[in-house]
Amino acid sequence: MIDETVEEIAEMQTHSSSVVAIKAARALLALGDREFPTVEEYERALERNSDALRRANPSHATLQTTQRELVSRVTESDAETVPAAQAVTEDVVAEVVDRVESAKRRAGERAAAFLEDGDTVFTYDYSSTVLEALTAAAEAGVSLSVRCAEARPRYLGRKMARTLSEFDGFDVTLVVDGAAGIFLDDCDRVMVGMDCIVEDTLYNRVGTYPVAATAADVGVPFVVVGAESKIVGGGFAFENEQRSVSEVIREPADGFAVENPAYDATPMRLVDTVVTDDAVHEY
Repeated sequence: MIDETVEEIAEMQTHSSSVVAIKAARALLALGDREFPTVEEYERALERNSDALRRANPSHATLQTTQRELVSRVTESDAETVPAAQAVTEDVVAEVVDRVESAKRRAGERAAAFLEDGDTVFTYDYSSTVLEALTAAAEAGVSLSVRCAEARPRYLGRKMARTLSEFDGFDVTLVVDGAAGIFLDDCDRVMVGMDCIVEDTLYNRVGTYPVAATAADVGVPFVVVGAESKIVGGGFAFENEQRSVSEVIREPADGFAVENPAYDATPMRLVDTVVTDDAVHEY
């Protein structure tokens, strides 16, 4: 299970950073089904597998922090037997999962307050926390028009559009990324998720920066939604990654190079509001 989760994270089969953190935490529970001669052997296995999970995507702040917390809390528990260490692992995983899930829910509920009946909202990529906000708005009877950008090359916006199309009172349109400048002028706000915010930079799915820049140019508020834990200090070094060329072009790239970065860096001066489970930050 752990190897499969590592591969899934590395291949970005799971898109939401909070969902990635939850799956990675739960993957470590597989060690509870194995036998270890000593507590030390169990802890080494826990550290080794946690390290593999973290290396699968170094850019996910929530993945990094939750995995480090899991390992440190288990190793510092001074469990005297392997079953006791495994029980501590189960307890810590349950606590971490609950905290991540509740943070996403609270951030979404807080962000829903920004959505008024009849608004037109522009979304980019597939953010489970933005989806929480839109779900809360729908459950409150708010009618919205939503413009979902495709988020090429993985077209994650299509998943958002399909999901939102099932909501009563929602008028959903899927638009190509390059048409953001055409549609943003008619929108009341942009709402996106975040991988993390490090000091004065928002890191998110590639393509976020041009949407933020266009929104600023036409005067549309740019709102970021995510867990407070994703706002990290300068000690965290964000690592971008290059995705497969096959996501961009199927035929051989003869005579030219292909660049396919997973994330981009948006200056926080282009962000108006960050809504988290703990607070609303205005910029």
